[in-house]
Amino acid sequence: MRYLPLTAADRQAMLATCGVDTIRELYSGVADSAWHDGLFKDLPLGLNEWQTELAVRQLADQNQTVGQLASFCGAGAYRHHVPAAVDHLIQRGEFLTSYTPYQPEISQGTLQYLFEFQTMVARLTGMDVANASMYDGSTACAEAVTMANRITGRNKALLSGQLHPHYAAVVQSMARWTGVELTLAEPDPLNTEELIGQITPDLSCVVVQYPSFFGHLNDYSRLAKACQAAGVLLVVAVSEIVALGLLKSPGSMGADIVVAEGQSLGNGLNFGGPYVGLFATRANYVRQMPGRLVGETVDTNGQRGFVLTLVAREQHIRRDKATSNICTNSGLCALAFTIHLSLLGEQGLRRLAALNHAAASDMVQQLMKQRHEFGKISVCNQTYFNEFLLDLGQPAEPLVERWAAKGLLAGVPLSRLYPHQPKLANHLLVAATELTQQHHKDQFYQALKEIC
Repeated sequence: MRYLPLTAADRQAMLATCGVDTIRELYSGVADSAWHDGLFKDLPLGLNEWQTELAVRQLADQNQTVGQLASFCGAGAYRHHVPAAVDHLIQRGEFLTSYTPYQPEISQGTLQYLFEFQTMVARLTGMDVANASMYDGSTACAEAVTMANRITGRNKALLSGQLHPHYAAVVQSMARWTGVELTLAEPDPLNTEELIGQITPDLSCVVVQYPSFFGHLNDYSRLAKACQAAGVLLVVAVSEIVALGLLKSPGSMGADIVVAEGQSLGNGLNFGGPYVGLFATRANYVRQMPGRLVGETVDTNGQRGFVLTLVAREQHIRRDKATSNICTNSGLCALAFTIHLSLLGEQGLRRLAALNHAAASDMVQQLMKQRHEFGKISVCNQTYFNEFLLDLGQPAEPLVERWAAKGLLAGVPLSRLYPHQPKLANHLLVAATELTQQHHKDQFYQALKEIC
C-alpha cells in the first residue's frame, strides 16, 4: 500500500531495536480497556478516491453557511467581501508555501510584504511601530498584558467588562500559569462603566475594547491620561479592524499598546480561523514587543533591503527569558490582509467603513422609528459602528434557534458567551456589514414583529 511503506520485516526490526517483540509490548503503559482489536463496525471500509470525494461532499452539503443565509452574526468575526484578487495572489506558489527560514534575509519578498503589513497596521492604529503579526486578536491581547508586566515590573491587570469575553478568557488562561493577578469588571451592556476610579499604582495595565464588545464607541483620552499619571499602560483591543477606517485611532487617544483582529480584511470567516492578530505599540516600548519585527536597511551595494531586527535570532526558544514564545506568525493571513488593504487604499477603506456604519445605522433608525410595532424590544446603544445590542424583552437564545431553522442568523445571544449572567439572557448582539442586503433586513424586522 502506498501510504504504508514499511514491511512486516521493517516493523520487526524496529521493535527489536526498542527491545520488545510486539506492538502491544511497546504500548504496555496503555490500559487493556483502551485497546480495541479488529475493525470498528460503525466506520465504513476504505473507499477509493472518487468515492471519498463524494462522501465528503455529501457531508459538506449538510452545512448552511452565512453566505447562503441572512446573517447578522458578528461578535469578533465579521463577514465582509474579499476581492477575488486576494485569493488569486496568495495562492501563488511563492506565497502559499513560503516560510521565513533561519536565514530570513534570503526571503526578501516575504520580508518586504511583512514590512508593508507592519506599516499599514501602525498607520491604522495610530501607533509608532507594529510587529509582523500574531496568531489572532485574543492571543495578541494576552501578549499585551505580559508585555505591560515586563515594562512596568508589576503583575496586576484590570480588564474592562466591555472586553470580548473570549479575549478575557485567553488572558485569564495566560494569567493562571504566569502569576498575573487579574481584575475583571462586570459586563456592562449599557456603557455605564467607569474605570478611572479603579486605577491604582500597582496595576501594570488597563485593557479596554474599541468599539466595545457591546458595540459602544468610547473616547479613551481621559482614561489614557489617568493611566499615564499612575504609570499604568493602556491596552486597546479592536475586534473589528474596519472600524478604524472611520473612527479616531487608539493611538491618537493615548493608547500605549493596540491589539486587534485583522480577519475582516482579506480573510473569510473560515469556521473560526486561521485569523491574523495585529500588535502595535509606542517606539520606546519596541524592545519589549513580542513576535517578529521586520526592518528596512541597505545592503553593501546601497540597495534597499529588509531584515528581522531588534530581536535575537533564536529568542523564541529561550523559554521564560524570551519576550514571547510565538514560534511562527500568520504570514499568509497577514499577506491577505496586506493585499486587501492595498486594493482598497485609504479612500476605499473609508468608504468601506462608511458603508458598514450606514448598514447598522439604517437598522437602528428603522427599529426606533417603528418602535410601536416592535413592542418591548429596545436598542441599548447611543453610539455604534456596525454592531449594536438589542434587548428583546425575553430570552434571546431560543428565538435565535427558531429563526436559524428558517434561514435567519439573527445575531449572537449574549447567553452563549455569558452563561452565568441571567441579566444578559434577553440581549442579542446584531452586526451589519456592506454585505447586508435590504431583503435580509426585512426578514429580520419580520421575525421581530412576529415575537411581539
